[in-house]
Amino acid sequence: MEQVVAFVPVKLNNQRCPRKNTRAFDGGEPLICYILHTLKQVKGLDRIVVYCSDESIREYLPEGVEFLRRSPELDRNSTQILDVLKAFAEDAPANHYVLAHATAPFLRVQSIQKGLHMVTEEGYDSALTVTSCTDFLWQEGKPLNYDPHHIPRTQDLPPLYVETTGLYIYSREMILEQNRRVGDHPYMIKVGKIEATDINESVDFEIANAIYNHII
Repeated sequence: MEQVVAFVPVKLNNQRCPRKNTRAFDGGEPLICYILHTLKQVKGLDRIVVYCSDESIREYLPEGVEFLRRSPELDRNSTQILDVLKAFAEDAPANHYVLAHATAPFLRVQSIQKGLHMVTEEGYDSALTVTSCTDFLWQEGKPLNYDPHHIPRTQDLPPLYVETTGLYIYSREMILEQNRRVGDHPYMIKVGKIEATDINESVDFEIANAIYNHII
């Protein structure tokens, strides 16, 4: 059984932003290419796999990246991400998995490398990318993290952390036996706003395209 397998699950029939994974930035490459080029620079990966039901995705894969066909049943809108992750663990046995998404094109090699090190060498049971949030938050009509009678500076609020959903690192046991991608002792890889970019809807793609062309 291999030690570490990185994989990018891809669905081509996206409902909110059709074919976003193969859509190119202005003057750039198809979206999926960015995360694959990044993963190819990460040390310690035994395989890099794109997990997709549609073989047409092969034309976008650079040398060194494998295609593994998944069941079309996993492309349903009702499919839960954990179902995809468990299916991949069954199809590609490994000790640890690096789950990365094409929708996080600006994820850095250093962030993935750090998370992988912390899980495989430093005793953390999982890792995930997060952003720090120090904003005034409300829930069910009430302030969640501050007293409105004594309003602090936002920089003095205790930080809360938001999952970017771009990267997760976890063990085979965790996904298959515990049905989880984040354990009880996770390492939070703190990333900035650009690296945290996640493309779900058409407007997200336009924002990412602007970042690529005017900042990156």
